[in-house]
This record gives sequence, structure tokens and C-alpha cells, in this order.
Amino acid sequence: MVEHSTLHQVVVIGGGYAGTMAANRLRVRTDVGVTLVNSRPKFVERIRLHQYVAGNYDAAVDYGTLLGDGVRLVVDDATRVDTASRTVELRSGRTLDYDYVVYAVGSTGAIPASVPGAADFAHSVAEFEAAERLRARLAELPADAPITVVGGGLTGIETAAELADQGRAVTLVCGGTLAPALGDAGRRSVATWLSEHGVTVLETGVVAEVRQDAVVLTDGSVRQGALTIWTAGFGVPGLAAASGLRVDALGRLLTDEALVSVDDDRVVAAGDAASPSGRPLRMSCQAAGWLGVQAADAVLSLIAGTAPAAAQVSFAGSCVSLGRHAGTMQYADPDDVPLDSVLDGPEAAEIKEKLCRDAVKGITMEARDPGVIVLKKAGQEAAGMSAAS
Repeated sequence: MVEHSTLHQVVVIGGGYAGTMAANRLRVRTDVGVTLVNSRPKFVERIRLHQYVAGNYDAAVDYGTLLGDGVRLVVDDATRVDTASRTVELRSGRTLDYDYVVYAVGSTGAIPASVPGAADFAHSVAEFEAAERLRARLAELPADAPITVVGGGLTGIETAAELADQGRAVTLVCGGTLAPALGDAGRRSVATWLSEHGVTVLETGVVAEVRQDAVVLTDGSVRQGALTIWTAGFGVPGLAAASGLRVDALGRLLTDEALVSVDDDRVVAAGDAASPSGRPLRMSCQAAGWLGVQAADAVLSLIAGTAPAAAQVSFAGSCVSLGRHAGTMQYADPDDVPLDSVLDGPEAAEIKEKLCRDAVKGITMEARDPGVIVLKKAGQEAAGMSAAS
């Protein structure tokens, strides 16, 4: 570590993949005091929540195993960043002084109020508390009870596959193309597995209403089901807008290419809630880890009085788990454009499991040795960080 004397206070808001990574990395300087604000006392492996819902994985990890010495954890909700007084206001009434803020509030599920009954009857898998409720509800249902999953993106696919792998009767309502983030070969691979495991895929179906025991599609047809899981769409917390900082159409903090807020150079963003130059990256654990590293580096540069480097994320693809024994790895170029190359079956499942482990491994590496992760140029994998998620 670099030895310094004057203490700089950095408040990291959000203890997910990006925020926890950033908090650990900031300790590369001994004159930086780091406070991590998170609403939960434990880290959530969000990319495993579909496993948690199915009852075969505990997605909560004690922060004591992830945070490096000197990182102070405050379990609370940030309600406002007062850039004039340089304080973070908490729901408990406390305030935290800062010299710099790392804004890493992440993303959340978005059950639309415009769909009648969705807020009342549909379950989400996007947050740990919602996943807890869904897991409990699934445990109450008979094994043959029909389940409807709304959303044909990667979260919906993984959730539907996890339940189908347990023998559940699942209908997946896509509202459009199945797995739009994948290329044609990747979509065929996923569709084949779902078909072979009895999942009914409705690519053209759009949900117009959610009832306690059914969903109604826009064509008027009714699909009966004991449970509806909504995975379509993501939103972000409104903290930035509530703090008077400019945001994009979805509410992500607008930053320059170095992840620094366009309104205040003491606020640096990371993860799903960052919108660099109004062109946000795909919401993913993969991008969050990279951006957490680079947000911390941006703060360290600002402290040192040097210009932060432009952030970059080099994607390698998307890896989708299909139950516990199969998967689809859709390779992509560094700009996240799908390639023709696809790996599926057990080999892809092994890769996905490794990527999930590596996402946490990178955080613990920074906890033990701040600054150990070295970012490389586009097309190369960074040490200790997952290649796709």
C-alpha cells in the first residue's frame, strides 16, 4: 500500500458487486477512510437468486468474509446526497460526511404499475427480500402446480429453467424474442433445452393483466397458473434524481467517460446505476465488477490530483445457466456484440459456475490485497474477474 498522512473520507453507497469491489480497492491508499452503506447486513449474490428461489443455494454472504480491514459497514438506506454540504443523508436520520462518493446503488426489478394486478399478484426475483418471499411461496405449492414466468431475457430464462429442472410445469411468456441479448445460435441452444424440459415458450405473448391464478394476454387468451414470476425489465433507485443530480431516462446517474458525475466531480458512479456519456453498458455482474474497479481508481486519481482514465469494459459474452447441469455460453466481441460461437451443455454449466465463484473471488482478492486486480486492454480478461455473466 502507498503511505500517506491526510485522511480522505469516501462513502460508497451500495454493497453489491460494484460497490463492494470499489470499497476494497480504495484501501490501496492508507489515507482513505472507507464507509460502505448498504440496506442489508449481508452481501447478496444476485446472479444466483434464481438458484436461491429454487431452494438449492444460499445467496447471502457475510460481509465479514468480503470486506477488507478498515472498511466500515453501515446498514442503512441512503436517502439523499447533499453535494453542497458533502453529506449523505440516511433513512435513520444519521448523516455521513464525505470527500468523495462512489454511487453504486445497482438496479432492481420493475413490475409495471400499468399492468393491472401485476403489483398485487406477481412475484419478483430481482431483490433478496422478494426472492425470500417467492422461495417460501414455491415451497407451499404442490410439485405439479403450473408456474408462469414473465420475461424472455436471461433472468427469466434462468428462473424458468431452474424450476423446470426440478420437474415444475413452467410457461415462459417472452413478450417478444426469446433471449434477445444472444445471437441466433445462442437462442437456438436455449430454446432447445427449454423445449426438451417441457417449458412452454410464448414468444409473441404479452401480458395485459395478472390475476391471482392466471395471466391474461393482449390477445385475450388466459393462461392459468398457481404462481406468476415477473422478470421483465429493470429499474434503478431514484437516489441520484432525489439528490438533484442529472440522470438518464431510466434514472441512472449521468457521468463522463471516467464515471465522474457531470454535475459534481466528487461523485463517481459504478455498476448498473452508471450512465457514462448517456450510453450505459449492459446491466450485468460482469460490467459491475469492472466498473467497481475503475470507479475506485477514478476516486484515487482525483485524490492524487490527476485526471481519471476513461472507463472501459471488455465483454466476452453471456453465460446462461439452464438448471444445474447445462447452460449456454454465447461468446461476444469486446463491445458485447454476439458472435457465432456458442458452447452449451455441461461444459457451459461449469463455466457459469466458475464465473459466479469468480465474481466473489475478485472481491475477496481486493479485500486481501487492494489494487491486485490489473485491468487489461479490450479483449483480455482481467485477473480475478469473471469473463461473462
